[in-house]
Amino acid sequence: MRILLFLATNLAVIVVASITLSLLGVGSILDASGTGLNLTSLLIFCFVFGMSGSFVSLLLSKWIAKKGTGTVIIERPRNEREQWLVQTVRELSQKAGIGMPEVGVFPAQQSNAFATGWNRNNALVAVSQGMLQRFSDEEIRAVLGHEIGHVANGDMVTLALIQGVVNTFVMFFARIIGYTVDRVVFKTERGLGIGYYIVTIVAEIVLAILASMIVFWFSRRREYRADAAGASLAGAGPMIAALERLKREQGLPDEMPESMSAFGINSGVRTGIKQLFMTHPPLDDRIAALRNRR
Repeated sequence: MRILLFLATNLAVIVVASITLSLLGVGSILDASGTGLNLTSLLIFCFVFGMSGSFVSLLLSKWIAKKGTGTVIIERPRNEREQWLVQTVRELSQKAGIGMPEVGVFPAQQSNAFATGWNRNNALVAVSQGMLQRFSDEEIRAVLGHEIGHVANGDMVTLALIQGVVNTFVMFFARIIGYTVDRVVFKTERGLGIGYYIVTIVAEIVLAILASMIVFWFSRRREYRADAAGASLAGAGPMIAALERLKREQGLPDEMPESMSAFGINSGVRTGIKQLFMTHPPLDDRIAALRNRR
């Protein structure tokens, strides 16, 4: 879970901050003469606010995940199934050496799960109602091991650091593009014209979408590590069985909101350029990696 809402929140924070700071005249990219670029000051400014946007998204990730998926936190188990789910998460968390996460269930018939949180000892792990209904206990346990693996590996923090660096260069190059267009097309000779502000915001959005391919590449690599963690915590056989079950169920309607699809363990097959925007590797590749690991 972690990816699309994280990116959307991050982009929103950066764009709003950019507009606000521009209106306040903070973070000027110009030198003392008002005609040339001060690249050093610009890079420092972009680094500070790029990192800030990423970590704001990280701190909000658990709250956004709950609201975006309709996850209901199990504070007091209401039945044996919920009791088993909480006990299993506790057991796997202790085995992985992390604090007990919040445990929740979200209303979707598609088999899916996610984990998120800014701190490995203050995370959230949630599964869909469909998964609870159709998966065996061993398969669910493997999926929970996979998600706890994400938490134990610190994937969200690493993602925030990578996104912060990406933000820095997106903001940096967007302002250079805005400055260049303002000078060449709008013929602004001194200071910054309206063309700079419009082009900068548009360039930030476009560059952020393109740069997200780096984050998605990182996400795909981390899935293999989380699968390995799931295999270590719950057994390689159950982890492979869970992925094979997910593969068989890919034809089911996806009842999670489109913006939330990247939170889950499940992932459909994409081809061509769409592969660059996949948060998860193909299930066949993940199954093969686990089998080669055994």
